[in-house]
Amino acid sequence: MSIEWDNTAAAIWRPKQARLRAVKRIDTITFDDLLGIDRQKTEFRDNLECFIAGHQANNILLWGSRGTGKSSLVKAALNHYQDNGLRVIEIDKDDLADLSEIVDDLRELPQRFLIFCDDLSFDEGETEYKHLKSVLEGSIELPPENVLVCATSNRRHLISEQKTDNEGIEIVEGELHYGDRVEEKLSLSDRFGLWLSFYPNSQAQYLAIVGELFKDELSGSGGDEINSRDLQMAAKRFAMTRASRSGRTAKQFFIQYQLHSVSSKP
Repeated sequence: MSIEWDNTAAAIWRPKQARLRAVKRIDTITFDDLLGIDRQKTEFRDNLECFIAGHQANNILLWGSRGTGKSSLVKAALNHYQDNGLRVIEIDKDDLADLSEIVDDLRELPQRFLIFCDDLSFDEGETEYKHLKSVLEGSIELPPENVLVCATSNRRHLISEQKTDNEGIEIVEGELHYGDRVEEKLSLSDRFGLWLSFYPNSQAQYLAIVGELFKDELSGSGGDEINSRDLQMAAKRFAMTRASRSGRTAKQFFIQYQLHSVSSKP
């Protein structure tokens, strides 16, 4: 069954059925919900708005620490720009061999398509990334103007890097020259023109996000006013159990705190 893109905002590739499945329930997250990543939001949106307007734009690599809002940026973009013609297609790393066929079916469509590959990384010996290269920069045929690729990863260069990779590096007349193995690995990430990095939050940044999530409760407008110092202590303890101060951890703490407040009421 083909997708009716006029009425469908997003789809997921299902390889066993060799078809796109329309997404019925879309995460309602917005850009305003993403806290502590203002610089990344601005650069991401500027690039995406150029693409939607029909101008040249860079393929996007969002890399860095877990839970810092990389995937959420894509979800927020879909909610914000779908009325402007943006559509999102999600494909798993293991299915990249099908990507060229998917893109072929999009070339003549009026919508603007963001191909989204979440948590993209390759271990030593995996070669699926070669299917992505041709879509990013084309082969004998240029990539379609209405398709942009966005990948998220915990690795800056997407492919695992080994200590032995450094053996082929040479310094020639003061310049660093990589060996063939490193050049091959860098050739994939180099095809993403926009790199946005996401780093772990400091404790102050984490607590600022918690404060923003609890702003109604702290002011008393959300019901019973809560003590700011007690809240921060509870937030710190929660972060320690997760070994993370990410925005995701702050949101999980907010949910957990709310659930505990409801269950403790008589």
